[in-house]
Amino acid sequence: MAKVVYVPLDERPCNEGFPRQLARMTDVTLVVPDRSMLGDKKRPADTNAIREWMIEAAEGADYVLVSIDLLVYGGIVPSRLHHLSLEECLRRLAVLGEIKRRYPGVKIHAFNLIMRVPNNNKDEEEPDYYKFHGGQIFKYSYLTDKAEQEVLTPAEQRELEDITRLIPEAYLSDFLERRAVNQQVNQHALTLVREGVIDHLVVPLDDNSQYGFSRAEQQMMVGRVVALNVLDKVLIYPGADEVGCTMFARIFGELKQYKPEIFVRYSSTQGPQIKPKYEDRSLNESVKSHIIAAGAVLADHSAETDLVLLVHSPAVDQAGMAEQIPFQERHRTYFSEIHYREFAEAMGAYLRKGKMVALGDVATCNGGDPVLMNLLQQQGLLDQLTAYAGWNTSGNTLGTVVAHLVIASYYANRWAQGELAKAYEASRVFYYHRLAEDFLYQSLVRQDMLANDLPRLNASYYVLEHCLEQAEAILADKMNQAAAHYFAGIKEKEGLIRLSGLHFPWRRMFEVGFELTIEGFGALRKQTL
Repeated sequence: MAKVVYVPLDERPCNEGFPRQLARMTDVTLVVPDRSMLGDKKRPADTNAIREWMIEAAEGADYVLVSIDLLVYGGIVPSRLHHLSLEECLRRLAVLGEIKRRYPGVKIHAFNLIMRVPNNNKDEEEPDYYKFHGGQIFKYSYLTDKAEQEVLTPAEQRELEDITRLIPEAYLSDFLERRAVNQQVNQHALTLVREGVIDHLVVPLDDNSQYGFSRAEQQMMVGRVVALNVLDKVLIYPGADEVGCTMFARIFGELKQYKPEIFVRYSSTQGPQIKPKYEDRSLNESVKSHIIAAGAVLADHSAETDLVLLVHSPAVDQAGMAEQIPFQERHRTYFSEIHYREFAEAMGAYLRKGKMVALGDVATCNGGDPVLMNLLQQQGLLDQLTAYAGWNTSGNTLGTVVAHLVIASYYANRWAQGELAKAYEASRVFYYHRLAEDFLYQSLVRQDMLANDLPRLNASYYVLEHCLEQAEAILADKMNQAAAHYFAGIKEKEGLIRLSGLHFPWRRMFEVGFELTIEGFGALRKQTL
């Protein structure tokens, strides 16, 4: 049995839990540090303990899959807050070379983010001063990068001069110095690829845009990738919290010598060319990146493969893309350039042909599209899909759903013959978990609680600490009501889908954790997040 040592980006379910759930569908052993080592939001992981654990765990391993952000800074949020010197960062990173020397047969797959520059005044995951100057720092990033590529208009030039005066020098220096250190760590990771320490590296761009520091750093990184002649070992594209799933799927494919072909189809003619919110390139380019990163390739025609990825896509760029707002308030392209009925009919046609169909629901941000999901429920299609995701950004969704499809497709024939019952159960549990979290919670329950419950609790999206027990009780009640409604007609091996242990991992509304079980589904075991 193959062994993979996994160091996640942080302790949240999407990073620590989702890859474990994917591993349960396989015969691969995934070894993960105890959560006590992984930190808590702004509190960094115990990086010394992580390094010691990695050296011990890597003995007898086939692969080490490691987040450089956690290994060096203590996690994704600490990577935006630290005051570490470059020398200290490289000292922490040196454990990868030590592992390679001790265990030359182990393959090291790593990922490290290009740090984001969010366009908001929130310090929830950023330095304290971002609450007052975040939007200005974003604009400074945007305009300084744009000025390097083209001539700013007089109005833009004046705006750049104004915001440069408005941002306190100490804050801007702090932000830029940290980026400089992080960028040099990223550059050093490329050197480790060239030296053969890292066998495969993914560099996700965390929440980026058309212009800005992230785009400039990406250009620098890609140039260095080409100069070092490691283009066959490095991928750079938009993403973040899904990358653990993506890279585990790739490792799984390498272990099994399996590289499936996936046919992609969109709900909108405009979809492939649209630039989604929080990303810097067309949707189709991102789709290609996630498929390649997961160890698969695109098929030219649906007749060539049994795997179909249906991408429910927006038809409007960036700012026009809908968040979780009432349908009637969406951009008008949602009413004219997305064909819901045809998309659902095509889904049914592929399923009748025996295709394995996965749905990447990225037409709206931060949750699935209720219009499409209600239509699929009406047509009895919700229990026929192989994989689903619809959470947060397009990249988060695509990486998750493609990883699940790749792994599930490898076992499809054996599942059909009744073999590997526990692995098949794990796959179906993960599928329904995605429906419950990405659609029921993010699109429905979260919006309901924000409008109807948080005001009377004197709480808000990011402030739940004082009423956490009450908020989680309301969450449990509303999630179970939603599950009873949407899963009522679904009979997975005559099993009954139940949710339990509902909680807010970071004591805010953004993400949710829970257990999902299918009672009566063979030798049931819980998949815990």
